[in-house]
Amino acid sequence: MTSHTIGTRAEWRAARLELLEAEKALTRRGDELARQRQALPWVRVDKDYRFDTDAGSATLEELFRGRSQLLVYHFMFGPDYIAGCPSCSAIADGFNGFVAHLENHDVAFTAVSRAPLAKLQAYKRRLGWIFPWASSFGSDFNLDFAVGITEEQQREGGAEYNYRREAAAPDPQAQDGPSTQFGGERPVSQFARMCGIDPATYIRERPGMSAFVREDGVVYHTYSSFARGLDGLWGMYQWLDRAPKGRNEANGIWWRRHDEYAGGDADCCR
Repeated sequence: MTSHTIGTRAEWRAARLELLEAEKALTRRGDELARQRQALPWVRVDKDYRFDTDAGSATLEELFRGRSQLLVYHFMFGPDYIAGCPSCSAIADGFNGFVAHLENHDVAFTAVSRAPLAKLQAYKRRLGWIFPWASSFGSDFNLDFAVGITEEQQREGGAEYNYRREAAAPDPQAQDGPSTQFGGERPVSQFARMCGIDPATYIRERPGMSAFVREDGVVYHTYSSFARGLDGLWGMYQWLDRAPKGRNEANGIWWRRHDEYAGGDADCCR
């Protein structure tokens, strides 16, 4: 028998109307936050970053593909990874379909990862994705935009992520979260295994998104967000937050790449 509150339709409606006011307030607050993001100062990008793309070598400006704005998703896929991060992959399932809409609104989009382009292309084919994906292999792009750290920074500390300086973490597993239902395996260890690498290598990559604008041939950095600042971009979460049991993560990490669910449809995003 359920332990959840049971009520009449009239009681549900009264509670729903109260919730509606809170939802409207959150929507208005979200509108204000968007205005604050857009009002941030622009920072000129002078470094000559180079990327490998399906069309060949490209500069940051060339990633705009003639548009005035560029959104970048910093996808966790390091050079030593065998496969991309499962969480980034779930987020990518969501944005895979709307790139065409952005492009027709003067906004270019690309994912960027440090893995060599051939690895990204193979993984993209595996999961049936069509969004642009550039490799920053050999460039400082990930380090400069705080989505990658070096082995030295990991050992000695000093790296910045989500606008905070990190302490040294020579043993990433020591700082890992609680055990999950998957054989007692901890989250970082679990994700590292799913990427075919060790935990220390896994967490040298970080997720995030960055926004850029181009005016009069000059590229400016306008915004970046990391960690739970990406929740709103994770389409799956937006639906689960409206499901009766929510994200239901009390038992730990449950998601997989969409072609890894037992009995699932590997073509769901193609």
